[in-house]
Amino acid sequence: MRLRREDLAGKVQTVLGLIEPGQLGPALMHEHVLSDITPPAMAAKDEPEYEITLQNVFRIMYGTCSHPGKYRLRDRGTAVEELREMKRVGGRAVVDLTCGGLKPDPEGLAAISADAGVHIVMGCGHYVQEYQDAANRDRTVDDFAREMVDQVQAGAWGTGVRAGIIGEIGCQATWTDQEKRVMRGAVAAQRETGAALNVHPGRHADQPQEIMDFIRAEGGDPSRTIISHLDRTIFDDDRMFRLADTGCIMEFDLFGQETTFYWRQPDVFMPNDGMRLQTLRKLADRGLLDRLLISHDICYRTRLFHYGGHGYGHIFENVVPLMRRDFSQEEIDTILVANPRRLLTFI
Repeated sequence: MRLRREDLAGKVQTVLGLIEPGQLGPALMHEHVLSDITPPAMAAKDEPEYEITLQNVFRIMYGTCSHPGKYRLRDRGTAVEELREMKRVGGRAVVDLTCGGLKPDPEGLAAISADAGVHIVMGCGHYVQEYQDAANRDRTVDDFAREMVDQVQAGAWGTGVRAGIIGEIGCQATWTDQEKRVMRGAVAAQRETGAALNVHPGRHADQPQEIMDFIRAEGGDPSRTIISHLDRTIFDDDRMFRLADTGCIMEFDLFGQETTFYWRQPDVFMPNDGMRLQTLRKLADRGLLDRLLISHDICYRTRLFHYGGHGYGHIFENVVPLMRRDFSQEEIDTILVANPRRLLTFI
């Protein structure tokens, strides 16, 4: 069954179907429940996995010890237990942004959602070109747009499970012509479906601004466009405030990563959770509270509590108590409940 835009308007679309926005509850807006983000060069080597233990988990997470299995979240039973733990400490919904190139599993997400009793909203579209299927090189903007519209209205990745958000649409710095075609298609799909759009920017401080200028020029809706990973991308107020002036939604989604060393970009010093909260407070004080989102972006096995990590419950169990030092309960609810509810509700 294909849904029309009027069928979606005013609703949130989960992997189990449409719900009323008020049913969503506190939500994590950028996670991966089932995914495989193994770097293509590593995947080509087909190296065997080995056990993650208390003796090696920090080295694997820190990036000094290679582990191909670290990048693979494929076990449904583990996912159910992880999400039940999140629910126990206050979470009620997760947005899984596992898109093309990251081995999405819509039916797996539906089964996990039903078993764990947690709402899951699924993304669609394509990740950075490095991960995309080779066939995408010859596809047109209209083709990408139609695919994403179909994923929202009819079903994604050969299933009847429908996406409830577009993204995370992947960009590199500098981004490729193919990535720009995907982004143009995503903007067109945003306009046609009324869904929100999530963007994975490249690792350069000026790229979020470049992307937002591009999206606005293409007729996208900044108020329903989320720029992810700002806590690994922009580190100065001028750039952050200039990006805010575009009207976009600003997402800080690496909560739980407390290590200053960032192995993906060693010249960057990563903030800890306290510093992330200081940035959120600064932005809230500029009147931007209704444009802030937080999450963990769990895509490594070592970040699950089963393997010694913090799990999906970290924000609810550990970060929210820290927020109460400088944020009112109403402000916390705006970031974790009201903003996700508004963005995940189709217009």
